[in-house]
Amino acid sequence: MSKKVAVVLFNLGGPDGPEAVEPFLFNLFYDPAIMEVPNPIRWLLAKLISAKRAPVAREIYGHIGGSSPLLSLTRDQADALAVRISETCDFDVKVAVAMRYWRPFAEDAVNEVAIYDPDEIVLLPLYPQFSSTTSGSSLKNWKLFADRAGLRKRTKTICCYPRQPGWVRAQSDLVKKTLSKVPKDQKKRVLFSAHGLPRKVVDAGDPYRWQVEQTVEAVVEEMDIDGLDHVICYQSRVGPLEWIGPSTEDELSRAAKDGVAVIVTPVAFVSEHSETLVELDIEYRKTAEEIGIAGYYRVPAVGVHADFISGLAEMVREAISGNTSLSNGHESTAICPETCGRCPQANGGERQDHGSR
Repeated sequence: MSKKVAVVLFNLGGPDGPEAVEPFLFNLFYDPAIMEVPNPIRWLLAKLISAKRAPVAREIYGHIGGSSPLLSLTRDQADALAVRISETCDFDVKVAVAMRYWRPFAEDAVNEVAIYDPDEIVLLPLYPQFSSTTSGSSLKNWKLFADRAGLRKRTKTICCYPRQPGWVRAQSDLVKKTLSKVPKDQKKRVLFSAHGLPRKVVDAGDPYRWQVEQTVEAVVEEMDIDGLDHVICYQSRVGPLEWIGPSTEDELSRAAKDGVAVIVTPVAFVSEHSETLVELDIEYRKTAEEIGIAGYYRVPAVGVHADFISGLAEMVREAISGNTSLSNGHESTAICPETCGRCPQANGGERQDHGSR
């Protein structure tokens, strides 16, 4: 009888209709990884912020049909991954989806996995770069509900994969295809746009920014284009705190002054959602037109790109083979510098890194 493996894909989640927008936002801001204040203050602030932002958020989701496509797209990735694992690995697999802030929640995925009754579990966030606010929050949430349900199975955790070859090849391929649409005589610049973080989170040791830089370095190397003009920038800033930069808006302004076309690449998102379909495709495109940018081109998210799915499958195979996992008492290859104190390795937590050695 073949070994049974459950793979759990983690993602942010998104509202499945206008009525879900406010509770989705509440769940987001009530997360202590997002708002680091104690209860009951955090609960009160989450209620106030979600109520205030809900009308604007509903308008944003209205541009893409009133709901987020993230769950559907993540399930497409889960299906593609299950097929690829079945083709390349010698074990039976079930791929479940756990969203952090809207259905299906981690509790739902725990129940689904428990019914499957696997021999081993692989936890796989769909965030190539680790942050305590994304992968870290999702993995803690999974452990909470797995412990409550008594789901005690041999578990491997893939915390990050900023330089994983399949992920990098998929990014490189899509950027190159988009670059080919730009007139050859047009000066151009690739904007690798990632979701931003408050500076205080990074200063506290979060490895996200460093890992984004690792991804971009690997993608540019893979593209192998001499003198490629490119920059890393950060989008989606909210609230009064100082965020890491440069911002995508500032880089659009600089591109307009320099007379270059921009090729905007979502370098930390693996699926389309409101921040790509609205922020990049509608809001930033409008800004680009208003300030006279020579051309605005957007690279799609990797989605079910064959190289990306193959890369995920390879990481699962490596995890099951027992390579470099602290979850079973073995050493793990740490990739983050010592300054990244919020890296799971630095904290002695479970970790498995891929494509970075």
